[in-house]
Amino acid sequence: MHATADLYHRDFHAWIAGQAALLRQGRVQDIDPQLLAEELEAMGRRERNELVSRLIILIAHLLKWQYQPEHRTSSWRGSIVEQRVQVSRELRLSPSLKAFLAEAIDDAYPDARHIAVTETGMAESRFPACCPYPAAELLDEGCWPGSPPA
Repeated sequence: MHATADLYHRDFHAWIAGQAALLRQGRVQDIDPQLLAEELEAMGRRERNELVSRLIILIAHLLKWQYQPEHRTSSWRGSIVEQRVQVSRELRLSPSLKAFLAEAIDDAYPDARHIAVTETGMAESRFPACCPYPAAELLDEGCWPGSPPA
């Protein structure tokens, strides 16, 4: 096993620091290109997964907000506001994720719907089969499906 690959498996943090140091020193020939490429791709997947995770929570709370208005709480409102801020932040810090937003919403919706069904006790059929909120509404702090915030 190559020395950098061994370090990669024994101490990931040290391996990353070493690869960064090699880049800064211009010692490109000493970098482990295969592992570094895999880690860069994994970083991209983590960013996409973070966006989907935030959308799951946001959509689940919007569904509960819209379909169970009698149970609205400041906690739901706070979660909706927080997730909108976090999604907007993710998109601001990585603008290329905007091209993935529609796909991320589609990916997030089944899990969000499942959470809403589980937490409300309502039948799955009460919720739309596809996400009822376009991206613009999901990110619009003034959009509160069903009514204005309590």
